[in-house]
Amino acid sequence: MYDDVVKAARGGMDKAIEALKKGFNKVRTGRASTTLMDEIRVDYYGTPTPLNQIGTMAVPEPRLITITPWEKQLIPEIEKAILKSDLGLNPSSDGQLVRIAFPVLTEERRKEMVKGIKRMGEEAKVAIRNSRRDANEGLKKLEKEKEISEDEQKRGEKEIQDLTDKYVKKIDEVVAAKENEVMEI
Repeated sequence: MYDDVVKAARGGMDKAIEALKKGFNKVRTGRASTTLMDEIRVDYYGTPTPLNQIGTMAVPEPRLITITPWEKQLIPEIEKAILKSDLGLNPSSDGQLVRIAFPVLTEERRKEMVKGIKRMGEEAKVAIRNSRRDANEGLKKLEKEKEISEDEQKRGEKEIQDLTDKYVKKIDEVVAAKENEVMEI
């Protein structure tokens, strides 16, 4: 019972960290990354299809992504999908492949992105605290139903708090690393 509550809290906290990292993959830095294209869907014969399923993506230079579609007639659709995305990128093609050049980010834009990164970090911390609250409520319920002793409840709450502190520290580290990546010129 007691272990199940702690395990559930740890699972919730792990999910918060994973969600934060996944969210960071969508944050555009000055460096090209194919993970930015994960959410882009291309109209492939009437079906919205992920970009990485209709061609090969590569990063030949730090500020360039190339997409070589398996069917050349999809190039206009790929360009349209990239322009419709909220990434602010301008694709160009030569009839064989699509090139996406990443412009250098301005200092003002970098600072805006850092604010967004910090906000995402705070949201992850809220999720961690919610897991802590749920676990503590679960421990109190177990103690009230006499399934665990009061000492076990107190020990559990301390363990949950230690876990919370560890995960909040991990979030701070992940946020700091992403900030450094964004501010790097």
